Amino acid sequence: MTKRIVFTGGSGKAGRHAVPHLIEKGYAVLNVDLKPLDHPQVNTLVADLTDSGQVFNALTTHFGFDGYNDGAPPSAPDAVVHFAAIPRVMIEPDNATFSKNVVSTYNVIEAAMKLGVRKVIIASSETTYGVCFAEGDKDFHSFPLEEDYDVDPMDSYGLSKVVNEKTARAFAMRYGADIYALRIGNVIEPHEYAKFNDFLADPPSRKRNAWSYIDARDLGEIVHLCLQKSGLGYQVFNAVNDTITADLPTTEFLAKYCPNTPVLREMGTDEAPLSNRKAREVLGFKEAHPWKKYVKR
Repeated sequence: MTKRIVFTGGSGKAGRHAVPHLIEKGYAVLNVDLKPLDHPQVNTLVADLTDSGQVFNALTTHFGFDGYNDGAPPSAPDAVVHFAAIPRVMIEPDNATFSKNVVSTYNVIEAAMKLGVRKVIIASSETTYGVCFAEGDKDFHSFPLEEDYDVDPMDSYGLSKVVNEKTARAFAMRYGADIYALRIGNVIEPHEYAKFNDFLADPPSRKRNAWSYIDARDLGEIVHLCLQKSGLGYQVFNAVNDTITADLPTTEFLAKYCPNTPVLREMGTDEAPLSNRKAREVLGFKEAHPWKKYVKR
């Protein structure tokens, strides 16, 4: 039987690549967003996720007109993927960014749990590690950045993601559910590999992203793997590709550009400082789109 997935924010930069990947994997997907997704197999329901009533309705609606042929009202989906958010600082005022991101995530998880959904995947962020939108040149505490890192953002967006992770943990414990938070790195679409030579030529420019990235299509695969993996309860996964965006091996690079930051374990030759080791070991993630495949040096 086809699994039915409600995907919030499927029209955004990450979602518009992740949703087609899930369709290819055989899922039925309803996109919930403020603007439509241009995909022939996906209907978009326009909803304000800061309105709890709209969220409950969005999770109990037909995915398309063919649903009316079933002869029964729509049931809740098999899983929810929640990517919808104000995607960074300086789009809306800080208080609005924080409020909308926190309230919408609470509403989505609460509705899913109370409707009997026991698998939710939420978009957290690399910004939780505290450097991306820091004031001034802030150093990371240590490398690699892994899921047990003491996250300490000072901006409204990163803070909203930390709160959302705590919300996810609370609901997972209360309902005995699987809720996985993906700390998504700098999302790169296929056409954006044209920027990488500039990144490589100016290493300090990528410090705020920890010299790491996630191909939007590989992010879709991580979501798929999370949907397939059950029984983990609350989990956080870094959602990034394998390789550091640099010309030097990782250890040599970090010694040169972050000489005062301790490295707590031996790292792979080209391992990204924002490490996806947990996703590889627990979910079985294997990247399909390494940057070196697309960037000519």
